[in-house]
Amino acid sequence: MTVPRHIAIIMDGNGRWARERGLPRIKGHEQGAESVRAVTEACVELGVEFLTVYAFSTENWKRPADEVAALFVLLEHFIAQELPVLMKNNVRLAAIGRIHELPESCQRALADAIAQTAANTATTLILALNYSGRTEIIDAVRALCADAAAGTLGEIDADTLSARLYTAAYPDPDLLIRTSGEMRLSNFLLWQLSYTEIHVTEKLWPDFGKADLRAAIAEFNKRQRRYGGL
Repeated sequence: MTVPRHIAIIMDGNGRWARERGLPRIKGHEQGAESVRAVTEACVELGVEFLTVYAFSTENWKRPADEVAALFVLLEHFIAQELPVLMKNNVRLAAIGRIHELPESCQRALADAIAQTAANTATTLILALNYSGRTEIIDAVRALCADAAAGTLGEIDADTLSARLYTAAYPDPDLLIRTSGEMRLSNFLLWQLSYTEIHVTEKLWPDFGKADLRAAIAEFNKRQRRYGGL
């Protein structure tokens, strides 16, 4: 079985999961955090090098203020709770997005965990936080313009732009998984997903586990990747 080098996940369905059980939305997010742990462990077991999860989009700021605040509290709790697990499993933590716009306490917690796990060599867990695919491309274009103004910009091609994206240090995803049955990209990794295989499941994210990840990889192995060729 071929194991994808990089898996990206749009973790959808936390709110619906909670609503179906008559619970507050935050309970869905809490259960979703458990799924992140399980899937990360599965990636380590399978030898997946990179796992990128869409944790908080720039559009999520439009949600009710109390839910947004609770999400950031949950993020800090998740980092504190998972740091020993990440260290035990040799997982490196990273983050992409406009991290500087997050609450300062979140920034500190992230920076500390990223520093502590920097030498780990198994799966790299990349949290997309305050992330937008369009904003990422805009920021990359701004970096190109700054280089041009400084007289340091050479030829502009796909590699030139890719090198200025938040994901410059990582390969493009081989497999994108979206839960809850929604058929859209939701402004996620728009540049990087050009030739990524897409797997959509009806399962809500809090119900998604190791077996579901393996099933997605099994389907991935049935695909024939042509990259635009014959």
